[in-house]
Amino acid sequence: MTAERTEVSAHRPRLRPGIVFSPPLLRGPATVHLIRDPADGSCFEVGPKEYFLISRLDGTRGLEEIGGEYAAAFGRRLGEANWRQLLGLLGSRRLLAGAPAREVTAPPPTPPLSGTLYRGSLRLVADAQATTGRLHQVLRPLLRRAVLLPLLALGLTLEAVLAARPGPVLRDTWWLFHQPVALLAVCTLLWLSTAGHELAHGVAARHYGGTVREIGLRWRLPVAIMYCRIGDYRFLRRRRHQWVIAAAGAVANLLFLLPFGVWWVLLEPGDPTRRVLSGLLVLGSAQTLVNLLPLPPLDGYTMVSQLLGARDLAPDSGRYLRLRLRGEQAAADYPRHARKVYLAYGIGSSVLVGVIAAAVVTAALVLLTP
Repeated sequence: MTAERTEVSAHRPRLRPGIVFSPPLLRGPATVHLIRDPADGSCFEVGPKEYFLISRLDGTRGLEEIGGEYAAAFGRRLGEANWRQLLGLLGSRRLLAGAPAREVTAPPPTPPLSGTLYRGSLRLVADAQATTGRLHQVLRPLLRRAVLLPLLALGLTLEAVLAARPGPVLRDTWWLFHQPVALLAVCTLLWLSTAGHELAHGVAARHYGGTVREIGLRWRLPVAIMYCRIGDYRFLRRRRHQWVIAAAGAVANLLFLLPFGVWWVLLEPGDPTRRVLSGLLVLGSAQTLVNLLPLPPLDGYTMVSQLLGARDLAPDSGRYLRLRLRGEQAAADYPRHARKVYLAYGIGSSVLVGVIAAAVVTAALVLLTP
């Protein structure tokens, strides 16, 4: 038995190359890490203790050494049975170096067009990763802080100028709604800005080492918009990079409005073109602001989720609030950090939805009142 224990303790297992871990994520009352196998894209969750052990299996340290680090961190030393269970789990998933390669059956190619005339999607490029890679190479000089931050400051200054004089620009926007040709032109430009919004997510993902899975067009008549699916962004080691990828679309929308804002400033008040540009700037700014709201499935929700380190923020917040309102003991079992996060988001999002509903009703009453 002693020889067996020595043999196991001296073992130096190593994970297969390419196995990646996510930063810690809050999920319900627990903190989890995601582990992804790039061979087949499979992903599973482990707790902090399992992550502590698995992430140290680099082939340079024996189990005895890792066990000592674990005992110092968690106050408990693992036995042989614990190690055998862990290594058995990793072996069954073929995550250890030397394990036979998993037989991966390639999924049948998805058709570029799916759905119906009323609701469906169309894949626009065969290789989204390569397409965004080429865009990234072209735009790379603009992605430096020395260039991007001044442009962002100019965009925010434009928004401040619009907010400082709401009366004239809102009257011009109302006038625009009565000009069908000009309104169609403005809506076309705004639709193009949504395309730039989605491509910006893909370029930002490529900039930080993420993967772009698909670029296409999705429609729910009468609305049709582009989409860009980002893969494995949760496994980027820096949460700031995840946040930037989510925010890239709104930044692209803001920068899209910048040349029109300069044109608008240079025109004289009362100029018909200036009135059209006022409507474009107001509607484009509203589009950007709405997308930053921290409500699913908007980018603002993704950004808040990443800042708080929560995997399923909205459903988990709702689940916690229901437990708390019913006075169940399970709500008290949540860690303090989780209680604070879910309570803050649950109350904040509910208030925000109420404010939006009140604003919509008020605007409707104003428009319908003679």
